[in-house]
Amino acid sequence: MYLRALPVLAAHLGCEPTEEAVFAARSAADPAAFLRATGTELLLLDDGFPPPEDSVSREEMGALAGCEARAVLRIERLESVDAVRTAVVAARANGYVALKTIAAYRGGLVAVGDRVVAALECNEATGDPLPVQVHTGFGDPDLLLPTARPGLLKPLIERFRTTTFVLLHCYPFVREAGWLAHAYANVFFDLSLTIPFVARPATALAEALELAPVSKLLYASDAARTPELYLLGATWWRDALAAVLPELLPDAAVERAARMVLRDNARTLYRL
Repeated sequence: MYLRALPVLAAHLGCEPTEEAVFAARSAADPAAFLRATGTELLLLDDGFPPPEDSVSREEMGALAGCEARAVLRIERLESVDAVRTAVVAARANGYVALKTIAAYRGGLVAVGDRVVAALECNEATGDPLPVQVHTGFGDPDLLLPTARPGLLKPLIERFRTTTFVLLHCYPFVREAGWLAHAYANVFFDLSLTIPFVARPATALAEALELAPVSKLLYASDAARTPELYLLGATWWRDALAAVLPELLPDAAVERAARMVLRDNARTLYRL
């Protein structure tokens, strides 16, 4: 990824695509310019990472990016089942647009913990459940990859049928996530983290769309801490869509499909 990133960053910074030139230009640049260069019109921010002492507020992040920012409630930052129930019932009224769980890091997706189950129960009991984002696939080294397969969520997907599940990341189980999105009306997915980190973004995108319709796939970067990741994610997502969609769809449908993945699907799903 590092070597692939140099020409992209050099083009943004207006310098030669060498380590020395990019480093010098980056050191003199405004880091927020990487965010603004993506053309993002709305950010969805996980409120559980980075920790508050290492991050800026949602409002500050929106100001840096030059767009609106909305919050996603991470279930694991709540310390008890009672706290989860209280927060989830009030989540939509408090401005959250989704819930998120990293249960894959907390024992895996074979049997998620009490807090996650309580969140799903309370969320659905509201009668107007928020979408629930679920970390699946690869991540940091403390995750056991075989227990993070998206297919392990099948019992929850079938139990909570009025809840929309959004499978995040998915690599290397991209095809499996695409199958779930194909088979279940309440399943959507993204390739955040997969793009920008995989060496062949177009291949991952093509695998995602082998079964899943474009209406089920969402753009996301999972960028955090490093401003360059926002630009790299946006750039390589667009490049991958430009490479893959013309091979899958009639010419007249390509632009609309790209807009759906990059913007419209999320706007609809999260009521934005």
